[in-house]
Parts: sequence; structure tokens; C-alpha cells
Amino acid sequence: MADAFDVVVIGGGPAGENAAGRTAAGGLATALVETELLGGECSYWACIPSKALLRPPEVHWLARHSPGVREAVKKPLDASEVLAFRDKMVHGYDDKGQAEWARHAKLEVVRGHGRLAGPRTVRVTSRDGATRELTARRAVVLATGSRARIPDIPGLREAKPWTNREGTGAGKVPRRLVVMGGGVVAAELSQAWKSLGAEEVTLLQRSEHILTRLEPFAAELVEKALRESGVTVRTRTQVTRVHRPGGQGEVTLTLDSGETLRADEVLVALGREVATRDVGLETVGLTPGKPVEVDDLLRARGVEGGWLYACGDVNGRNLLTHMGKYQARLAGDNILGRQEEAWADARATPQVIFTHPQVGAVGLTEAEARERGLPVRTVQVGLDSVAGTSLLGQGFEGGVKLVVDEQRRVLLGATFVGPGVGEMLHAATIAVAGEVPLDKLWHAVPAFPAVSEVWLRLLEAYGL
Repeated sequence: MADAFDVVVIGGGPAGENAAGRTAAGGLATALVETELLGGECSYWACIPSKALLRPPEVHWLARHSPGVREAVKKPLDASEVLAFRDKMVHGYDDKGQAEWARHAKLEVVRGHGRLAGPRTVRVTSRDGATRELTARRAVVLATGSRARIPDIPGLREAKPWTNREGTGAGKVPRRLVVMGGGVVAAELSQAWKSLGAEEVTLLQRSEHILTRLEPFAAELVEKALRESGVTVRTRTQVTRVHRPGGQGEVTLTLDSGETLRADEVLVALGREVATRDVGLETVGLTPGKPVEVDDLLRARGVEGGWLYACGDVNGRNLLTHMGKYQARLAGDNILGRQEEAWADARATPQVIFTHPQVGAVGLTEAEARERGLPVRTVQVGLDSVAGTSLLGQGFEGGVKLVVDEQRRVLLGATFVGPGVGEMLHAATIAVAGEVPLDKLWHAVPAFPAVSEVWLRLLEAYGL
């Protein structure tokens, strides 16, 4: 017999947890299906462990720029302590805490691989092969996320490369590491492992610059910092073949130039692919292996009755944890009867890159705004234009750029680069999402001598 619920959520990562928690809080009987660990990729193999690896090196970097402190921190980091801190932050890869949260949230956790088996039906297969069929009276939510993409380069899969999972979860520091990719994962983990004592870290990027989705000045400052930290950054470079007999030992990478590199590990950071190949999309008329296209209420297009929702990476709209959680909250509310459209994932997305220096960005870049035909004006100032930056230490580089809709005189986007700028980002997010007029921002007075005084310099540069 089928188990009946009001809502069945497939995927217990951040998006799934938020959707399920929302509907359960609204009084709906909700089942949460997860095949691995509750908390998902972000909690165990991505956001949390990577930041645990990056935070001690950032503190060390800040200290080395601070007079009176740098003399006391001449020793390298203790990598074993940092790795132990990482293990603590992921709770030893144990989800008992998340399971306890689910119990208090009145969710029924169903362990196993969940697949759609027709309209409003989910079949769950446990590790021992047993099956359980769940039916949803009101809605099914797909929140199965994404996985690392490994391209079809000869020998790469056989070489058993690191993805973000091994890159955040390794038990020891590799002596020689090659990182394939130039996005956020590549930049963060290159810097993390170099800071933890890797002798050689080489980042290979096929385009001219790394972090191509950022404002160019931000990407340039991060690339400079990577080089200064000892990471070898090679752009306009691609891997054509990988050789590692038996998937163990030394890895040999052949480049498009014909040159070869040797490493102890190779980390593939070449993007993500949605996890929809084996979730039963074909049983409801959708295409496996593709993102589940949704409307702004997060309902799957092409599914009659509007009972199927998809939130997080699985719908391909915005592959960031916090935006998946945002979508999940809205999906939960919409299942409960509130018609709330998602739009911030297209116009007001914040993101922090936890390199040192950090990058915080929200909304549209100048290039994106111009591509949309918007009336754009930009202003840019250095972070050294305010006294607060000099108090952080010596030798920091950074800057801020605003993208303004000149016709409406509101912010379309903002990018910050510098120490700890991630904590400054939410003010810009509020300004972008709330479309706060620039004339109003003039009356939002930043405290002195905080680094946030840079907002005054930006408004002055604009001409207010």
C-alpha cells in the first residue's frame, strides 16, 4: 500500500529541507526523501567544508598584514588542525543533527533513492533494495541538486580525479595539485590547499581570465592574489589527455600546447550538471538529464495539474545554495496557497567568493546590464579611499563598483573586493532588491571609521 502525504520532497539538501520545513510548518503532512546525508552537498562537500578550509588561511593572511601581529605569525599554518576543524564543521560526515531537526519539524524522513513513478507518486528504493511508494495529495517537490561535471577528456574519468567532494574532504595535503577550471570552486580550493602547505598548485583555465562572470576588476584582483600566494595560474590552457595507471599514483596531464604536467592529484572544477538522470522525469512527460524548467511560482512547466515543483540547482535557474533556499521557501508558500513569484534569482542574486581578498557581488554586472539594453552608468572607487580600510592593516588592495540604472536612479548591481567584504554585501543586496533610490541612500549614513564609509565615496563619485 502507498503511504499518503500532503507533500513529498525528493532531496534533503538545503533546498529540500527548506521546502519541507515550510510546508510542515504550515500544517501539511510532509515526507522528505534523501539517499545520502540530510543537509546535502552544501553541508558536507561544498559550502561548509570549503569555508572551513579557507577561514584559517584568511585569518593568517589578515594577521600578516597587521603591524605588531605579523611578527608573531611567522610560522606556517598547522594543516592537521585546519583539517580537524573541517571535520568538526561537517560533524564527521554524520547527519544525526539534521535528522533531529527534521523530527522537531514534524517531517517524516524516508531514506533511499526517490524517483517519480507517475503523477503525484514517488517510489523510494532503500540500500537493501526494498521499495516504498509514497503518494502526494497536494504536491511533489524535486530538490535533487547537481553534481560535478566531468568532461569527456581521454583518461580523465579513469584517473579518478577529485571533484568538490574530494577537494573539500581530503584527509591530507597533496604535494602537487592541478586544478582544472577557473570558477569559484577552482579559485577557492587552489588558494586553500596552497595555504595549507601544498608545494605546487597549478590552476588551468581555458579562457583568458578566471572568474569570467565577475566584474573584470574583481577577477583581476583575485587572480593577482592567487599568484602572490604561490598558485601558478595558467590561462588559455586546456587539458587534452590524462594518464594515471589504475587510478592511483602520479597523474600526467597533456596540455593543448603539447606540454605535460605531473601531479599527485587533479581537481576537476568545470561546472555542475543537474541531478535529473534517474529521478523518473520520463514518467511525467519530462526529459531526464535536463534541468526541470519552472515558472516563477516554481511549478514544473509541461506537467498537467501544477502539482510538481522544482527548486534549487535542479531547475537550472541559479546554482547557489542561498538562492535554492530562497526558491524553496517560495515553493513551500505557494504549495500552501500563497502566490509569490520568484524574481531575486534573476535580478538580485548575492554571492560571496571566500578567497582572500574576498569578493562580494549582487545583481547585474555592467556587461549584463548593457546586454539587457538598460541605461547604465557605473561608478568605481578604491577601498583605500576610506580610513577604515587602513585600520585593517597594510598592503590591502580592493575596490567597489556600482552599476546604476541612470533612468530610474536605482542600483542594478554592486561588486566589492577586499578583506571581509562579504559582511558588507547585504546592504547592497537590500538596495538592489528594494530598488532604493540613490537620493535615499545619501541619507543612509555609514558609521566612521567603518569600511562601509565607502558608500559615501561612491555616491560622491556619482555626483550626489
